[in-house]
Amino acid sequence: MQPFHLAIPVQNLKLCRAFYGNILGCSEGRSSEKWVDFNFFGHQLVLHQVELKSIKEKDSNPVDGHEIPVPHFGVVLNWDLWEALALKLKGHKVEFIIEPYIRFEGETGEQATLFFHDPEGNALEFKAFRNISQLFAK
Repeated sequence: MQPFHLAIPVQNLKLCRAFYGNILGCSEGRSSEKWVDFNFFGHQLVLHQVELKSIKEKDSNPVDGHEIPVPHFGVVLNWDLWEALALKLKGHKVEFIIEPYIRFEGETGEQATLFFHDPEGNALEFKAFRNISQLFAK
């Protein structure tokens, strides 16, 4: 599997650098005064400091009885790591968009999921599958 690369805009690089480094535990790679690379669970996430010209209204779609924020990004973790991350986020008093829960329980694609915003309002989802072979199952 190849890692993905994602670059996102932030206004407060210092605040977001602390969030991704200290709260999520992502290690830093290269950086400058205007951007920083993170090892985002084996993938490359780059925060670029920009002045946002406008704040767009957030969209969502209904999934399994919850309004899922669009756009969002995240990582599929193994079950134990997902549980540990959920506890860590709760310990840091992260405010969830959608609290940790099991989606599609007892069905094909059963998964643990949780959603929260970073300090700039970017929506993140972390999930884990009981059976990873069902990641793309219909």
